[in-house]
Amino acid sequence: MTSIPRLRKLTGLFDFDYSDDNIFSLRQQMKLPVSLISRRFPSTEHSSSADRARSPGSSLSDGGEPPTKRRRVSSSSLSDADEEEEDEEEDKPLAAQVPQKQPPDMPTRKLNQRVGKKTSMNGHLLDAKVKVEEKMDESQLTRLATGVTVDAGPASIAHPPAKTEKAAFVELRKGIIQVTAVENDGTPRSLIILTGLKTLFRTQLPMMPREYIARLVYDSNSKALAIIKRGYKVVGGICYRPFPHRGFAEIVFFATASVDQVKGYGGMLMDHFKAHIRKTYANVMYFLTYADNFAVIFFKKQGFSKDITLPRSTWAGYIKDYEGGTIMQCKMLLKVDYLDKANILAQQRQAVIAKIREQSKSHIVYKGLDHFQLGAPEGMIVDPRDIPGLRESGWTPGMATFSRSTPQSAEHNFMHRLLGDLKAQPNAWPFLNPVNGEEVVDYYEVIKRPMDLSTMEHKLNTNQYPNLKTFLDDAQLVFENCRHYNPDGSIYVKQAAKLEKFMKELVADYQKRVA
Repeated sequence: MTSIPRLRKLTGLFDFDYSDDNIFSLRQQMKLPVSLISRRFPSTEHSSSADRARSPGSSLSDGGEPPTKRRRVSSSSLSDADEEEEDEEEDKPLAAQVPQKQPPDMPTRKLNQRVGKKTSMNGHLLDAKVKVEEKMDESQLTRLATGVTVDAGPASIAHPPAKTEKAAFVELRKGIIQVTAVENDGTPRSLIILTGLKTLFRTQLPMMPREYIARLVYDSNSKALAIIKRGYKVVGGICYRPFPHRGFAEIVFFATASVDQVKGYGGMLMDHFKAHIRKTYANVMYFLTYADNFAVIFFKKQGFSKDITLPRSTWAGYIKDYEGGTIMQCKMLLKVDYLDKANILAQQRQAVIAKIREQSKSHIVYKGLDHFQLGAPEGMIVDPRDIPGLRESGWTPGMATFSRSTPQSAEHNFMHRLLGDLKAQPNAWPFLNPVNGEEVVDYYEVIKRPMDLSTMEHKLNTNQYPNLKTFLDDAQLVFENCRHYNPDGSIYVKQAAKLEKFMKELVADYQKRVA
């Protein structure tokens, strides 16, 4: 009985009365361009969030592209994901780092005006005027010489905005995360944090055996530094073994949670680790670690290098060698406060900008050439010495001769390609560099005309090969020296035979093509 009144109410929702004017107006709107229809109806960009939430198709029709999938972080968890945002900002010139102010006008209308498209006003199409930039005054030119952008309008920015602080330091300042030192002292708090570190390392370093991770994390000789949030939840950590009597510390494990790497947890944790070591172990000045291929770039950004200056006798036998890893070293600087690194870098940057401002002459604007003015006769030759400002930039007439590079012949280009293909072969490893006379004492007593691929590359770059024959003679000399010094059947003679066969095939193919 109650369904009949409800049905009547639903039927009433579909009772519409359209007039002829409404139908005619709808047809006219369907004929208009999309840009004009958007003028008549409110844009979704200016609608409230509540209106968009009530729209059943808001999840698909709202503006913007679908979110892109983030690349899964490598197993080492030491990728440079937490530094990519900072590097991209640093790679931009200073002029590109200053945001441009947008007027309160509609974005679509502003874009159309700048590109010269037609806009509508009161239903009529009008040609939009292109904005003409005003001339810059002397102060703006001075700032432009330093690499800082200026607005041509009167409302120019006095100073570039400060760089936004990374999320890791914001969370640390607000107390959302904490950096704490921990070791296996038997207390419940330490055991909880160490267990969290073990779980994090096992997740981010799946190639490491679980038993090996647990043994090192819970070892009483191992120390750790952990990033915890919301109690004792571990989101990052570093496990290390200090050797104060040897003056160095070994970084055993270093990892941060995958979802938090983009916040800069890795760089922040490394800075706190250096400050903690300086405060706890005054004699420790070096760090050593074995980094996999995914972590090398991260450690380089943190001050690590592949050049090991610490004597091998100091650390050999104290740290474990890892197959497939690259040993890297970091030396701490006494004058650097690693917890205040951002301010130190900002001061250095300001000092560089001030020095550029003193010596730069790029703010001086010279008069243009008359050859390119309207009404100038055609076919006029421009003498470089008559170009205003060219001599002031340090140009000399002799530079014109050096700037003209002689084109290389097809044969010379083939020698470059051939040498690159030879070096890229897996059989070329014995012949890439000259033989070390300290390791092979009698080599240069037996071989009177030594030759290798790096020496051939130097001769090729310095134009010491007049033709392909001289190049092939040196290549053949490499193989003959190998067969003369090494016994038949050795690994070196076998590699030489394979590389020689490969070279002859490429040369034969080239000679067929040019014949």
